Amino acid sequence: MDLSFNKNIATGYTSNSQIARLLTENWVLNNSYCPSCGDLPLNEFENNRPVADFYCKKCSEEFELKSKSGKLSNIITDGAYSSMIERISSNNNPNFFFLTYTKQWTVNDFLIIPKQFFTPEIIIKRPPLSENARRAGWIGCNIDISKVADAGKVFLIKNAQTINKEYVKETFNKTLFLRTKSKDAKGWILDVMNCIDLINKESFTLDEIYKFEQKLKIKYPNNNFIKDKIRQQLQLLRDKGIIEFSGKGTYKKL
Repeated sequence: MDLSFNKNIATGYTSNSQIARLLTENWVLNNSYCPSCGDLPLNEFENNRPVADFYCKKCSEEFELKSKSGKLSNIITDGAYSSMIERISSNNNPNFFFLTYTKQWTVNDFLIIPKQFFTPEIIIKRPPLSENARRAGWIGCNIDISKVADAGKVFLIKNAQTINKEYVKETFNKTLFLRTKSKDAKGWILDVMNCIDLINKESFTLDEIYKFEQKLKIKYPNNNFIKDKIRQQLQLLRDKGIIEFSGKGTYKKL
């Protein structure tokens, strides 16, 4: 991938936001491939389409691009809160590309969060605009990617270093099974994945994951078999190749 933007296409533009959108979208079209099937190039939807920016002709995955200058942060500013909640709850919600770039118009980070990781918990409602604002009462939102499990952050470029394409495809496709799960089942899987991420080492024990029992009990107060549910999710994650059972109650992150 060429990490530099084609600044020539922005000649004549004066708005920084217009320039940034033009350059970042052009870069994706000319450099990115589909993280699911590897096909390239991606294709652009017509302007002002409300759901997505790009799509793959081969596998029909859809993508929306969010970009910002500077380093990647946990909080990404987005649009209207109600629209975002409606979109991620729909059947045709897109995957999200996040792109950060330098002042020299070069790519720093480029990652995708697959759509199955977007839940209402990661969408943070902002306070409504004041009554003196032009859009008084309007409520925007932020995307908190710190609440996304590590398996849901698939980097194509990280710290200006390109990630192996086959590894990207493998990582992206490894969690597609979540799309077939019910809302409740997916919630349990994602919650246990987040608990695993909070254990700051490569291997962990069953006893260590059990320490999150009370945290999960708060979220699922009517469930009296939290440890059973934890073990169930661990077995599923093992079967899907996301963790490995090492024996004697020990697991390893893959």
